Amino acid sequence: MPRHAEWIEWMPSPPLVPDEAPLDRNHLSRMTLGEQSLEREVLAMFAAQAKDVTERLATAPANAAELAHTLKGSARSVGAFRLADALEAYEIDLATGIAAAATLETVCAEVARARTAIDAILKRS
Repeated sequence: MPRHAEWIEWMPSPPLVPDEAPLDRNHLSRMTLGEQSLEREVLAMFAAQAKDVTERLATAPANAAELAHTLKGSARSVGAFRLADALEAYEIDLATGIAAAATLETVCAEVARARTAIDAILKRS
């Protein structure tokens, strides 16, 4: 019996070399199945969550690692990979007892970049 190759459409992974953009729009589109209304809804919820969590992290709560971990997952789901990486570094600093003020600053800066990009997307569409 002859064998033949079959072409399978795979969902591509996020790039190995991170893009400088605060959001990977292609990833977000794949996660929302190309539905722009869903994309807008997800981005609005993420922007609100990111603002809330960073405000709470600024108060150094006892559950800071849990908050950071939750936001990291949300960031990855919308394609905010630079923010997710900053949150991962923050989590590591918290777990190892390293002063996390500098990494929290990076997290806040990445949240601001992501929210600016989200604002531009939501106003554009």
